[in-house]
Amino acid sequence: MKALILAAGFGTRLLPFTENTPKALFPVAGRPLLHIIILSLQHAGCKAVIINTHHLYKKIDSYLARQKYAIPVITRYEPEILGTGGAIKNVADFWDDHPFMVINSDIVTDIDLKKVYEFHLNHGHPVTLVLHDDPRFNTVSINKDGFITKFNDSTPLPSRPDSGSNSYRPGETGRLTFTGIQVLDPQVIERIPDNIFSNSIDIYRELISENKKICAFISKEYYWKDVGSPESYSKVVFEHMAPEAFKLAFPSGVHKKIFRARLQGDGSDRNWYRLTSGNRSLVMADHGIRKNPSTSEVDSFVAIGRHLHDKDIPVPEIYLYDTFSGLVFMEDLGDVNLQALVLNTENPDEIISYYKSVIGLLGNLCLSGAKDFDPVWTYQTSHYDQDLILEKECRYFVDAFLRNYLEMDISFKDLENEFRSLADRALEFSVNGFMHRDMQSRNIMVKNNRFYFIDFQGGRLGPIQYDLASLLMDPYVELSFRVRNLLLNFSVQTLSSVLNVDPDDFLSGYKYCSITRNLQILGAFAYLSRIKGKRYFEKYIPHAIKTLTHNLSAFKNREFPKLESLVKKIGGTK
Repeated sequence: MKALILAAGFGTRLLPFTENTPKALFPVAGRPLLHIIILSLQHAGCKAVIINTHHLYKKIDSYLARQKYAIPVITRYEPEILGTGGAIKNVADFWDDHPFMVINSDIVTDIDLKKVYEFHLNHGHPVTLVLHDDPRFNTVSINKDGFITKFNDSTPLPSRPDSGSNSYRPGETGRLTFTGIQVLDPQVIERIPDNIFSNSIDIYRELISENKKICAFISKEYYWKDVGSPESYSKVVFEHMAPEAFKLAFPSGVHKKIFRARLQGDGSDRNWYRLTSGNRSLVMADHGIRKNPSTSEVDSFVAIGRHLHDKDIPVPEIYLYDTFSGLVFMEDLGDVNLQALVLNTENPDEIISYYKSVIGLLGNLCLSGAKDFDPVWTYQTSHYDQDLILEKECRYFVDAFLRNYLEMDISFKDLENEFRSLADRALEFSVNGFMHRDMQSRNIMVKNNRFYFIDFQGGRLGPIQYDLASLLMDPYVELSFRVRNLLLNFSVQTLSSVLNVDPDDFLSGYKYCSITRNLQILGAFAYLSRIKGKRYFEKYIPHAIKTLTHNLSAFKNREFPKLESLVKKIGGTK
C-alpha cells in the first residue's frame, strides 16, 4: 500500500492561526497532525507516503527534513491547488498497480487503517470511503447493502445506523460523514482530468451514475474528529491532553470521566476551567491558539511558572501544557484568594498578619525567582525599564484613562517631562530581582492556610518595590492608609534587611513605583471597562484616584506639579 496525505489547503476555517502555521503541522498533545497520520500509515503497513503541499509548503518540507521515518516520505508541491482529484492525478507517477489510500491531514482518528485497506481488497469494487457518524457533517447517503448512493449538498442529517460493530450490517440505511479516508483502485485515476482542479467526489458521483459500486467502511467504535475549525481543534487537543494531565497529577488515582466547568475570569482574555474526575480536580487555562511564532503569553506562563516552582516558590504546579493550542493543566488551588480572605475577616490584626506573611514570601520571590531567570522567557519586555514605564504605564494612563475614559483633551506630551523624570527616579532607586508585576489580592490564592502566587506570566526582572506597591494599594481590598503605612514600615525593615539595601533608598524607590503602578491601574481599569466591556472594573476607579492623589501629595507639588494638579482636578470632579 502507498498513500497520499492531502496537505495543500489554506486552512481558511482556521484563520488567522494558519497564517504562520499550516494546518497539517497543528500539534495534538505535542505531535503535529501530519506526524500522527504518517505513523498511523506506517503502522498499517504502508510502504511509502507522498504529501501534496501548497500553503506554507516550505515549513512542511522543513519539518519532514528533521524527521526519520521507517518508510519513504516525500512531498509534491502544487503551484496552484488542484483539489482532491487533481492531487491524486498529479502524483500518478507515484502510484503502482495496487490500490492506494488517500487521507486528509486535518483529522485525528484511531481508525485502523490496515483494516480499512483489507476491507477494500476483499470487496472487489473500485472505491472505499470510510464513514463515521457526526451530525454536523452527515451528508453521505448509504443503502441497506452498505454502498454509497448519494453525496448530498443539503443540511446534514443526524440519522445514522445503530451503533455496534465496525462492520456494516445489511438492512441499515441513513446518512453518515465522509472521514477524509479513502482507498482507490488505480483504474480510478484514468477518470481524473490532467492539470486542472478536480474534486474526487465528482468522480464518485460519475461512478454511481454508471451503476458502479462505492463501498462504505462504517467507523462505529473508533474515535474520529475533524480539526478544520478552531473550536474543533481545541476540543480535540483537550480530549487528548486532559486524561494525560490527570495521570501525571494523580498517578495512583482511578481516572474516571472528566467534567469541565467554566471559572469566572478577570481582566485577562484567557478562559479558565476546573476539571474534575471523581474526587480529583485540576485547573486548565486556555490561552487560545497561537497566531504567530514570537513569544506569547502562554510561553511566558509555562516557562516562568515552572521556573518558580523549581525554586520552591509557592505557585501552582504545571503538569501538562501545549503552547500552540494554548492549553495549560495545573494544580487546583481552590477558590479562596487574598481578596476574599480579607473581605471576610473582621479583625484588623488578622488582616495585617496575612499581609506580613505575603510580604515575607515576596522577598523570597524576588531573590529566588531571579536566580537562573532567563529574560528570553518574557513576552513583553525582559526588564522593567524606561520604555515600559513610559509606554505601558504613563501613556496607558493618558490614552486609556484621561482621553478615552474621562474624554479629557490632554496629550502625552503635556506631561512627558514629568513622566520621564518619574521613570528615571523609579529606576534609580529600584531594588531589582524577580518582579511579578501584578501583585494584587486576586492573584494570591489561599489553600490549606498557605499563600500561593498566580498570574505570573507578566514577570520579568525589576524592582521589588513595584510589587510591594501593587500589594499595599490594591483597589480590590482598599486597605486604610494607616494599615498601609504600618505594612510599609514593616516591609522596609524586613525586606531591606533581607535584600541588603539602604532602607531610605528602598523607601524612595517605593514612593516612585507607587505612582507608576497607580497610573497603570487607572489605565487598565479604564481599558477593561470601556474597550473590553467589563464594566464591573469601574467601581474600583474612584479608590485608585484617591490613592494616586494621596501618593502624589508626598512630593508636595515639587517633582510632579502638573500631574498632581491634574489628579486633584479629577478627584474633585469624579
